[in-house]
Amino acid sequence: MVLLSSPRNRLLLRFRLFSTTLSPPSISLSSAKSKLRSEFDPDKALAIFSSISKPSSSSSTPTPISFSYALDLTVKRLFKSRRFADIETLIESQKTHNPIISQEPFLSSLILSYGRATMLDHAIRTFADMDLLGTPRSTSSFNALLAACIHPQKLDRVAELFAEFPPKYGISPDKMSYGILIKSQCELGSPETSIETLKEMEEMNVEITTIAYTTIVDALYRKGKIEAAEEIWDKMHAKGCCLDVGAYNVKLRHTHHGKPEEVQKLIMKMGASGVKPDIISYNYLLKCYFANNQTEEAKKVYKDLWELRCLPNAWTFNIMVHYLCENGEFDTALRVCKASIKRNKIPDFRTVRSLLEGLVKNLKMRDAKALIDMVRKRCPERFSTEWSKIEMELGLKGAEKGAAAEVVAAA
Repeated sequence: MVLLSSPRNRLLLRFRLFSTTLSPPSISLSSAKSKLRSEFDPDKALAIFSSISKPSSSSSTPTPISFSYALDLTVKRLFKSRRFADIETLIESQKTHNPIISQEPFLSSLILSYGRATMLDHAIRTFADMDLLGTPRSTSSFNALLAACIHPQKLDRVAELFAEFPPKYGISPDKMSYGILIKSQCELGSPETSIETLKEMEEMNVEITTIAYTTIVDALYRKGKIEAAEEIWDKMHAKGCCLDVGAYNVKLRHTHHGKPEEVQKLIMKMGASGVKPDIISYNYLLKCYFANNQTEEAKKVYKDLWELRCLPNAWTFNIMVHYLCENGEFDTALRVCKASIKRNKIPDFRTVRSLLEGLVKNLKMRDAKALIDMVRKRCPERFSTEWSKIEMELGLKGAEKGAAAEVVAAA
């Protein structure tokens, strides 16, 4: 494969990508998506994208969506390397060379890609140029533009666009539009403004979703305005709003810093309301028990997860290993960590390092060496240098080979 890192090769690549005289590429869209998921080199990602057979204007709906997904993956790779000029060239080429540009969902994806690349002005210009591109404009593309403001953390622009564009382009904001506005207001630390937005939605007869309510509840809790948060929660009840597991988890997020009995009570209330707690719900209970030095109760929650058929996620394992290491229970932490590795739900780097340090401190070098070998096999290659550094620091470089196989067999 030709390397594409030099300026000359990049220029050749861009010529290949945007030229209309070249023969049609041969790679299938599904194959390209599969390769792009595991390809992090920006030049190679560009090469893969340039090889996709472009969809026709008569393509069925899934094809434009899939093509947008491939484009977005490529933009993410370029953005990580701060290749803004290449991102602009890539996205702008779609406006002139891609026949599905006339479909609003595809153009909306270009707006979102610009947003993810923090190129908000380009996203706004793309929205404004929709008439020139022959693409119909509706609330859907407007919502994409509002969402593009969230990614570059230019949240103040949401309110500006919300005030300016609907009258300018004859757009009626819907529940999603208002949801994005509320999210931006809360992220800016102004949930009080969001409460005024709720009143506006009621006046405009726009449905207020559970997500809109819980976003405000979460922001009020974070500001320490407990009473105001509870008032919004009660209003949700009064309005007959569907309290799903996501809504309850927002409340649990702020309850789990207190007593375990309060968290347990709320989880029981969920069940009584017909809402089944999920792994996030139980993670809050698990963390609350550990934080209150009720280690045995925490272990019981972890054990009961299997009976409840509520499988642990990466956060579950991270909580368990972290607190078990804090309590000096390194053997138990090792067993939990091995279970996480088998399920590809490995705790974060700092937590695994804490476990390794504890094992070495207790002279369990073989276990430590085996663990680091197991983790290295499951982690991306880009982390291999960090694991090698830890091996050197902890004196594990000379530990016996084959220890990993013994630990796996004993798990």
